[in-house]
Amino acid sequence: QVQLVESGGGSVQAGGSLRLSCAASGFSYSRYCMAWFRQAPGKEREGVARADIAGGTVYVESVKGRFTISRDNAKNALYLQMNNLKPEDTAVYYCAAYNGVCPRFSDWVRLSAVYWGQGTQVTVSS
Repeated sequence: QVQLVESGGGSVQAGGSLRLSCAASGFSYSRYCMAWFRQAPGKEREGVARADIAGGTVYVESVKGRFTISRDNAKNALYLQMNNLKPEDTAVYYCAAYNGVCPRFSDWVRLSAVYWGQGTQVTVSS
C-alpha cells in the first residue's frame, strides 16, 4: 500500500523557518520523481519544488533562494527546508510522487498515476 505522510507543518512568524518531511512507503522510492505542492484557500494547487531520481531540482520562482528540496533515498524520505517564510507561503503542503520523468508542475494534478500525501498545514503570520 502506497503511503506518503507529511509532517513538520505549523505556525510561524514571517521570516521564520520550517522543515517539512515526507515519509514514503509501498513503492520503489528511488525510481520516482518527488515533489512538494501547496494549496492556499480558494486557490489551485501549485507546484513548489521537485527532485528527480538523479537529484536534480526545480523550484517555482516565488520560493527560489528561500526553499530547498532534498531527498534521502536510503530513508525513503523527502524534505523541504523553508526559510524566510512569508505570509503568502501560507497553505496546505503536499508531498507527491510520480513514476517516471518529472512532469511539469502544471501536469501533476491531472495525471492519474501521481501519489499524494494528506497534507500538512503551514501558517505564516505577519
